Amino acid sequence: MTNTARRLAPGYEEQYLQKLCTPAEAAVIVESGDHLCFPICAGEPTLFVQALADRMQELEGVIVNQQHHLNPAYLNEESSRHIRVNSWFTSHVSRKAVQNGWADFVPNYFHEVPKLLREYWPVDVAGTVVSPMDEHGYFTCSLSVAYTLEAVRKAKKVVVQVNPNTPRTYGNCHIHISEVDCIIECNDPIIELQIPPISPVEEAIGNHIAALIEDGSTLQLGIGGIPNAVCKALLQKKDLGIHTEMITDGMVDLMLSGAVNNSRKKIHRGKSIGTFALGTRRLYEFMHENPMIEMHPVDYTNDPYVIGQNDKVVSINATIEVDLLGQCCSESLGHLQWSGTGGQADYVRGANISRGGKSFITTAATAKKGTISSIVPILSPGAAVTTGKNDVDFVVTEFGVAKLRGQTARQRALNLIEVAHPDFREELLAEARRMNRI
Repeated sequence: MTNTARRLAPGYEEQYLQKLCTPAEAAVIVESGDHLCFPICAGEPTLFVQALADRMQELEGVIVNQQHHLNPAYLNEESSRHIRVNSWFTSHVSRKAVQNGWADFVPNYFHEVPKLLREYWPVDVAGTVVSPMDEHGYFTCSLSVAYTLEAVRKAKKVVVQVNPNTPRTYGNCHIHISEVDCIIECNDPIIELQIPPISPVEEAIGNHIAALIEDGSTLQLGIGGIPNAVCKALLQKKDLGIHTEMITDGMVDLMLSGAVNNSRKKIHRGKSIGTFALGTRRLYEFMHENPMIEMHPVDYTNDPYVIGQNDKVVSINATIEVDLLGQCCSESLGHLQWSGTGGQADYVRGANISRGGKSFITTAATAKKGTISSIVPILSPGAAVTTGKNDVDFVVTEFGVAKLRGQTARQRALNLIEVAHPDFREELLAEARRMNRI
C-alpha cells in the first residue's frame, strides 16, 4: 500500500484536485432534513463524521442510516435533536442510544439492506472510506462494500475519505471519481480489532465444530473467540473455501496454511468472497491487491440462494439464548436491543439450501458468571427470535453438539438439555416435562 493518500492518475489529476476539500468544507454540504448513509465498521469516514458532529447545532432533522457505528459524537440525547441515527445493527457505540430511545433500530436481514435503501430510505449524502485512486480513476471501498455502492448510486452528494492504509481489492467494490463530489484525504491508521486469547470454553466449542467440518467445505465465520478457535482447529483441513460476510484474521491463517484454497467451490472457484473486513493491520495488508480475495455487495454475498450454490456450506454464528424448541435469540436481552440480526439468518438459510451444508449456532452454556443457563425452557419476555425453529440446525456449547434440524420437539428438548450446563439439566428436564415437551 502507498504511504500517501495522494496518488493521482494521469487524466484525472485536475478532477481530483477540484474535488479535494477539508472535512469541514465537506460537512457544509449537509443541510437540515437530509438523510445520510455511512458504511459498516471500518468504512465509516471518521473525519467527515466528526466534522458533521462539530456543526450539528446548526442542523435540524438530519437522519443517519448506518450499520455498526464507530463514532459516538451524535449518539446522545442532546444530539438526537439535531442528528438522529437509524441503526441497522446496534454496536457498542450505538447500543445505549437505541436502548434509551435517542436512536432508532431498523429490523432487517443484512442481505436486504441495499433493497431497503432503494425502496424505503432517501439518501441525500453518502460517505465512505476508500483506497487511493488507480490509473483508471477508480477508488475501492474494500473494507466495507456491503450496502455502500447502493448508497453511492442513490445519493445526491458523495463524500470519499481517501486513506492509503485501506487495501485495494478485487470484486464489485469500485467507485469512479466521476461519481464523487468531495474528496477528503486521511492518513490515520484504519481501526483495528485485536485478537483476544481464546478461552477454554471457546476452544472446546471450536473443537466440537471443527470435528464436523469436512474437507472441501465452504466457510462463513463471524467475529469473536469461537470463530477464532474454529480457524485454529481447521489448519490441517484440505480444500476449504470461504464465502462469508466478514473477512477476518483467522481466515488469513487458513489461506496462508493452504487449508483454504477455494478449489472445490461451485461459484467463485479459487476466490475467497466477503462483503466487509475488520481485524488487524496484518489482515488489511494481506487483502491489498490479493487476487485470492474478492469483495462484493451484501445483497450478493448474503443472498441465501447464492450461498447455497456451493456444496458443504458451513455457517458459524453466536447466540445469547436458545429455548427447548430451538428458537435462538442472538440480538436482544429480553426487549433491550443488543445487536441485530446481521447475516446470521442469511447464512443459516444458505447452509440449509446447500447440498451437505451445516449451520452451527454457538453459545457458552452459562452466562453471568455461571449463574444463568443459556439453554432455557422459553425465551425471555420480549426476546427477538433471530434464527427460528424451522431454520436452526446444530446448537453447540462447550458440553457438546445438539442436532435439531429434522428432529421432533421431544428430541430437540432432550438434545439441548444434554449440552446444557450440568447444574441446570435437572431444572430444564422438569420444565420440559411441565410443558409436555418430553
